[in-house]
Amino acid sequence: MSMRFAVTAISIFAMAASLSAQTAPSLKDTYKNSFLIGAAVGDRQLTDPDSRDIAIVTAQFNSITPENVLKWESVHPQPDRYDFAPADRYVAFGEKNHMFIVGHTLIWHNQTPAWVFQDDKGQPLTRDQLLARMRDHIQTIVGRYKGRIKGWDVVNEALDEDGTLRQTPWMKIIGPDYIEKAFEYAHQADPAAELYYNDYSVENEAKRNGAVDLIRRLRAKGVPVTGVGIQGHDNLDWPSVEQEEATIMAFGQLGVKVMITELDIDVLPAATTSGSADVSLNLASRPELNPYAAGLPDSVQQALAKRYADLFRVYVKHRDVLERVTFWGVTDAGSWKNNWPIKGRTNYPLLFDRNGKPKPAFEAVVKAAK
Repeated sequence: MSMRFAVTAISIFAMAASLSAQTAPSLKDTYKNSFLIGAAVGDRQLTDPDSRDIAIVTAQFNSITPENVLKWESVHPQPDRYDFAPADRYVAFGEKNHMFIVGHTLIWHNQTPAWVFQDDKGQPLTRDQLLARMRDHIQTIVGRYKGRIKGWDVVNEALDEDGTLRQTPWMKIIGPDYIEKAFEYAHQADPAAELYYNDYSVENEAKRNGAVDLIRRLRAKGVPVTGVGIQGHDNLDWPSVEQEEATIMAFGQLGVKVMITELDIDVLPAATTSGSADVSLNLASRPELNPYAAGLPDSVQQALAKRYADLFRVYVKHRDVLERVTFWGVTDAGSWKNNWPIKGRTNYPLLFDRNGKPKPAFEAVVKAAK
C-alpha cells in the first residue's frame, strides 16, 4: 500500500467516524438541562489531524479532562523542568471548542516521580521541604492556566478501602494536613477555580463514610473544597443502583458539587476480588479473563446498554447536585481497560466502539434522559 493511499484511507475512516458521531443525537445537547457531559482525552489524539476521537469529542461533549498531560510525571518530569507543550495543546483545544476544562491531577501518589519526595542526595525531604515543593508545583501549574482551567482535581485517591487516609509519601512526610495545604495552595493560585477531591470505590460504604468525613472536616476548617469526584470505574454488577444513589446523595448533602469523573463499565471477568481501581496493579494474563477478543456477544452488549441506562437514570434523578458526567476515554479502542489490570485484553467499556460508531449503550444513555 502506498503512503498516499494509506493517508487517504485514514482520512476517509476519520471522516466516516466524524459523520457517524455528528448524525447521532448529541450527548451534550441531550443533557444540556441536566449536567455537563465530558470525556478524557490524550495528547496522541490532539496531535493527530485525522483523529476520529477528536471528531467525536467535538460533536458529543462539552467538557474535557486530560488523561495524563497534567499529571506530575508528565508536566513536571524533573526538579528544574516543566513540560507545558502537551498541556497547552489540551487547554487550547478546550477553549477553541468552548468546553468546560478540567485539570487532572495536582496531588497523587501514582505517576509522581520519586525525586519529588527526595533531596539531591536521594534522602527523604523534611515536611517543610515537601510542602515548599508542593506549593511551587501547584501554584506554577494552576497559575499558568488561571481563568482557563475551570476546575481542578486537587487531591486524588487519598483514601484506603476502609476509609482511612492512605499511607502515601505525602501522608508520611507531611502528615494528614497535606490535603488541606494542597487545596489552600490551589485556591491561592486561582481563587475562582472549582477545587475537587477525586476517588474510586467510594460507592462502598466504608470508603464512602471515610470520604464524607474527610470532606466534612475540611469544609468545617474553611478549606475551599468545591466538589467531590466519584470516579465511576464500574462493572456490570457493581455498584448497585442503590449504592450509586446513596453515594451521590451523601456527598450532595455536604453542600458540595458532585461529579462522575472517570466513567467506564468493565464487561470482562474480574481479575481481582478487591474492586480496586489502583493503576499500579499489573496482573498475569489468563485466557478465561479475556473471553471477547473476537467480539462482544449481543447479550453482553445489551447488558452493557441496560447498565448505562440504569446509572444515567440515577444521574438524571439527582441532577440538582450532579454537575458533570465524564467518560474515561472516547472509544473502546483507546480505553485504559484494555491494558489494566491485565495488559492486552479486549474490553468494551465505553459508548463508542473500536470504529468510532455509537453502540447500543449510547442509545440507552440518550433514552435515559427522557
